[in-house]
Amino acid sequence: MQARDYQIKARKAIHGEWEIGRKRTMMILPTGCGKTVVAAEVTKDQVDAGEKVLFVAHRVELLNQAMDKIKSVSGIDCALEKAESTSVGSLFPVTVGSIQTLCRTNRLERFDPDYFGTIIVDEAHHVMSDSYQGMLDYFGGAKVLGMTATADRSDKKNLGEFFNSCAFEYSMRQAIKDKWLCPIKAQMIPLELDLSKVKMSQGDYSLGDTAHALEPYLEQIAVQMTKYCADRKTVVFLPLVRISQEFTAILNRCGFNAIEVNGNSPDREQILTDFDAGYYNVLCNSMLLTEGWDCPSVDCIVVLRPTKSRGLYQQMIGRGTRLYPGKEDLLVLDFLWLTEEHDLCRPSSLSDKEDKIRKKLDEKVKDADGEVDIFGVEDEVEKEVMDEEAAVRESTLAKRLAMVSNRRGKSVDPIQYAFSIAAEDLAYYEPSFGWQAGPPSEKQLALLEGRGIDITAVENAGMASLLIDRLLKRQSEGLSTPKQIRKLEQFGFQHVGTWSFDAASNMITRISRAGWGIPRGVNPRTYVPE
Repeated sequence: MQARDYQIKARKAIHGEWEIGRKRTMMILPTGCGKTVVAAEVTKDQVDAGEKVLFVAHRVELLNQAMDKIKSVSGIDCALEKAESTSVGSLFPVTVGSIQTLCRTNRLERFDPDYFGTIIVDEAHHVMSDSYQGMLDYFGGAKVLGMTATADRSDKKNLGEFFNSCAFEYSMRQAIKDKWLCPIKAQMIPLELDLSKVKMSQGDYSLGDTAHALEPYLEQIAVQMTKYCADRKTVVFLPLVRISQEFTAILNRCGFNAIEVNGNSPDREQILTDFDAGYYNVLCNSMLLTEGWDCPSVDCIVVLRPTKSRGLYQQMIGRGTRLYPGKEDLLVLDFLWLTEEHDLCRPSSLSDKEDKIRKKLDEKVKDADGEVDIFGVEDEVEKEVMDEEAAVRESTLAKRLAMVSNRRGKSVDPIQYAFSIAAEDLAYYEPSFGWQAGPPSEKQLALLEGRGIDITAVENAGMASLLIDRLLKRQSEGLSTPKQIRKLEQFGFQHVGTWSFDAASNMITRISRAGWGIPRGVNPRTYVPE
């Protein structure tokens, strides 16, 4: 199997984190981008280095996939630690284990605490639960790789309580741009579904209340689906098995060839095989298929289980993002859920942009006459938001410039620099992992000082790391340096962070030749380099 470029980078980055002492690291890859392939390659590396490896997951499907992938990629056979099967005494260097089994003290104690040198945790967004923490504490000396498709800023802060770092992250947007996943289009269905009286349960919408609110609309939803899903292979997510079965019957009355699957279906594997083969064009389920199931030919997702969890929402949509011959895009049908809760997940939740951009994306979908390419319009929406905030940003920059203008020396304030290059992630940076909150290293400070950054204002190692990444990226793209930006902003030039290195250098030369004054015919507030 030929590894993709980002998979190669991920593998190197993981080993890089372990080598510098960050023993618990994460990898974030979207559904369909081969997390298990990377895990199999890393597993082979660790086995070749003489270590035993434990791969942990919470569902049977994920365990079977891992065993198959590790064997196909590395040629290594795996022992199974689940129910009556055990790897104790096995000659196989890799164990694939169920967390439901490994969380039991009597099961853990069959192993020495240092038995495994490396532990790989699939769907690592579950890792903060007591069951995972108990197992990981027992094997406390092992290196850990956590894999997930879903970890936004708040998730990372939560996971940062256990993990030391995120070794590698590859966004869904980038995967679509690189043509490893299919484009995603959203269609708003103007059918008002009232969730305002639905209670919360364990931080999300109550499944029972949601089912009660949804049931009166099932006939109307099925009719709407005939307009958009007739020629598509569709998966529908619903809140309860009873509602899933009821909706399947309605769809069949409307002309679909629909089938329902749930955890108690005696012929579950056959149903999934038949759907994959095309005997059915709609598959209904009550949250059974959010993880560990792949059917690349799916090109329509209908979410009738509203959620506040971006991770869960992205898992549902991820069932249809894979490439498949003849498949042009994935259609997501979005309904006009009426709720007082502002964090209900909609198609914009697939974006990793900030809340205000995602809110405008939702407005685009709602106001459009037809389908909206979510990532196709993201740049347009982001520009609109940036234009709206330009005055605020320039005002903030002016205040920052005034505040630092009396400082001695010629170094650049890092927050001033962040505003100058419109890097809000840097301007409002907060550490997610423990090492990021620590002090910058001498090597980091030396590099930043050499690039003209005021190191006395670099608050922590995470900010230093992000600054260095941004500086090196801008250098590779031939953009203006911090010193150039500072010098030209002192003369009143605007948006110098967008200038090229050469354009900034040329203007500084002209200013110098003019006796360190503004060249004739140049208005700094309106000047734009060619």
